[in-house]
Amino acid sequence: MGTIVRIVGVLLMLTALAIPLARAPDRAVETLVARWAPAPSDFVEVAGQVVHLRDEGPRDDPLPVVLLHGTGASLHTWEGWVKAIKPTRRVLTLDLPNFGLTGPFTGAAGSRYPAGDCDRDNLARFVLDTMATLKITRAVLGGNSLGGEVAWRAAALAPQQVAALVLVDAAGPPFTPEAMPIGFTIARLPVLNRLSEYFLPRPLVVQSVASVYGDPTKVTGDLIDRYFELTLRDGNRRALNACMSQYVPGQHAERIATLKLPTLILWGGRDRLIPPSVGEALERQIAGSRRIVFPQLGHVPQEEDAARSVAPVLEFLAALPAG
Repeated sequence: MGTIVRIVGVLLMLTALAIPLARAPDRAVETLVARWAPAPSDFVEVAGQVVHLRDEGPRDDPLPVVLLHGTGASLHTWEGWVKAIKPTRRVLTLDLPNFGLTGPFTGAAGSRYPAGDCDRDNLARFVLDTMATLKITRAVLGGNSLGGEVAWRAAALAPQQVAALVLVDAAGPPFTPEAMPIGFTIARLPVLNRLSEYFLPRPLVVQSVASVYGDPTKVTGDLIDRYFELTLRDGNRRALNACMSQYVPGQHAERIATLKLPTLILWGGRDRLIPPSVGEALERQIAGSRRIVFPQLGHVPQEEDAARSVAPVLEFLAALPAG
């Protein structure tokens, strides 16, 4: 009995020591810009919201490509794809509201997009407003996970402004995760999610990122730095908690069958967050769509193997009518 008490005492002591080490206060966006927003990053006001974006490639492209990241990610997830696309196409990437350096809806944007609101239609409208601000009248929308859902919702809301879709492990049809990053799980749990706004152990970020890769050995220290530091951006953790608690998989999925535009569906065969069966459902529901599976990749193919996953995208873009 005495041994058990001593062990419990040691564990409590170690926990008490670990909590201060895991304490991670919010960081002002200004402290993150130097590392995570070098050129060609820019900050543009869209409907009262300052958004972090990169606008690259030829400005005279009549049909730009707009790429949207997933939950907890940022525009950096597309860097490999952008490198391959921008020599011939204008390509726009942005940090969606509530994530990256854009952060939660604030100021004047609050009236159009309620503060802290993660409604997918709101995010789709914000993307369309961003396009309008940059004088992009029509585009190809691509998105991963949450970004994929935002892309198809934008196409449903404004079909005349979206010429084609590239859906990468996209949310949409109802699904049950086979496994969820621990960070997402905590964000859905009362009390624990509140604590996560003040504490962020780096191993938690490591596990969360590794869980969405088909090959966790590809997760580097620099990659963890990016996810860790951008999660600490002022307000992002509160927004993530709100997004995860509000999320209902499959909400408004009936709209998917109304889509009538060229669509490329890409999926990681080892995706355990949004399983490959969801990609099959999207292919069935979007007439004329084409689906490609990468058997060894996980939930973020564009990040895990940019060269392999972008190859069919380049072919898809080349086959689209200009303008």
